[in-house]
Amino acid sequence: MATVTLPTEERTVLQNVSWPEYEEYLREYEGRRIRLTYDRGSLEIMILSLGHEGFSYLLGRFVDVLTEELNIPVKAGRSTTFKREELERGLEADNCYWIQHERAMRGKRQFDGRRDPPPDLALETDITSSSLNRMAIYAALKVPEVWRFNDTSLLVYVLVDGGKYEVRDCSAVFPFLPLARVLRFLKESENKDETSLVRSFRSWVRKSLLPIWQATRKRQALSGIPPRTAKKNGKCISA
Repeated sequence: MATVTLPTEERTVLQNVSWPEYEEYLREYEGRRIRLTYDRGSLEIMILSLGHEGFSYLLGRFVDVLTEELNIPVKAGRSTTFKREELERGLEADNCYWIQHERAMRGKRQFDGRRDPPPDLALETDITSSSLNRMAIYAALKVPEVWRFNDTSLLVYVLVDGGKYEVRDCSAVFPFLPLARVLRFLKESENKDETSLVRSFRSWVRKSLLPIWQATRKRQALSGIPPRTAKKNGKCISA
C-alpha cells in the first residue's frame, strides 16, 4: 500500500478499500486527530474540528461527573477502535464506556471484539455529519446505547430486538437523567467557561440526581434487583 497522506478536505470517502488496507490506515493515522469509519469497502477519513472535539470532551466530562458523584463503577474506552473483520465494519466513538460490563473489562488494555463485550454507552458528536451510516455500524457491533449530539439536539438511541436502534425518552444507562437538561448545559458552553460549567453540572447532579439515585438503589436492594439495573417496565426513573 502507498504511503498514507492526510486528506485536504475535512472529510474524504474512499471506495473499494480492502480490510488489510483499512487496518493499514488505522496504523498510519494512530495518534492523530483523525476519525476513520469503515463499512464494507467504503472508508471515510474525517479531520475533527475544534467544535467537534470541544463538545465531545464536554459531554464526556458530564458522564465522568455522573459516574463519580453517583459512585457508579465505569471503564472508559475514549476513542477505542471497534472493528470486526467478519462484518467488514469498524469505527471509533468520540467517547465510550463500559458500565454494566465494567467488571468484565477492568484492567484490560486491549479490546478483543471476538471475546469482549461492546461498550454499554457510546457518545457521538455529529457536528459534521458522516457520509457513512455510523449508526448501522454501531448496531452491527451490538453497542446497546448511543447518545448523539448534533449541536441542536441530544438523542438517545437504544438497540432493540431485531438489531435496530430506537430513539428513547431516556437513557437505559442513566434512566434518571433528564436529557433536555444535559442539552442546556452543553449549549451554555457558548457563553460560559468549561471549568465553571462542569462545576455547575456537578452541583446540579448532587442536588437533583443523587437523591433519586440513592432512593432507586435502596428500592433495588429491598426488592433484590441487581445494582445498576437501568429501567423497569421500560419507564424512565423519576423522583
